[in-house]
Amino acid sequence: KNASASTDVGCETQPVDRPNKSSKTRATKQSRPQPALPPAQPQFEEEDEDKYSSTSIMSDDDYQIETTDAGASATIPMEAGQIKKGGFIMIKGKPCKVLSISVSKTGKHGHAKCNFLATDIFTGKKLEDMVPSTHGTTVPVVVRADWEIIDIEGDELTLMDEGGNQKTDLNLPTYPETMADEIREAWNGGENSVIVTVQSAVGIEQVIAYKKENN
Repeated sequence: KNASASTDVGCETQPVDRPNKSSKTRATKQSRPQPALPPAQPQFEEEDEDKYSSTSIMSDDDYQIETTDAGASATIPMEAGQIKKGGFIMIKGKPCKVLSISVSKTGKHGHAKCNFLATDIFTGKKLEDMVPSTHGTTVPVVVRADWEIIDIEGDELTLMDEGGNQKTDLNLPTYPETMADEIREAWNGGENSVIVTVQSAVGIEQVIAYKKENN
């Protein structure tokens, strides 16, 4: 009986070892997928970094587009040799109309120079500039539109276009000196219909001409 008891004990001890082995195998099985967790965390971090970086890049691009558009709407780059008499050119930051162009002979370095004589389109002041013909310069974008005078109060004008849109941010012109009085006389307190031509360039607007229409 004692012997059989010992064998029973031995039989009981054997299955005790087996769960230990199975628990080890379970532990090893559970430990295998764990290494996949660390790479999962950097993935989320990389995605977040990409999100933040993409937003900052887009915001920078938006500002750059706005500045380039603003500059492009005011002036256009052009080679000096392409500008003709009667055309426009920027000289010392002023929009000018070209009166004459004299081209010097090609020098030792192979560059002919263009000497521009022009007038400020808003003040009539004469300006000069010399640029190599192959070098780039800037040309102002000049726009003209016709408006009808609705009212004159002091020097302030109230204008209307063909579409019925009103404009109230312009004054009578100071150049030429006599044009303001001529426009007043032609309008004659609203008795006559007067059309003025408004010229705009590089953010400046000014009346440059007028015409009295026959009623």
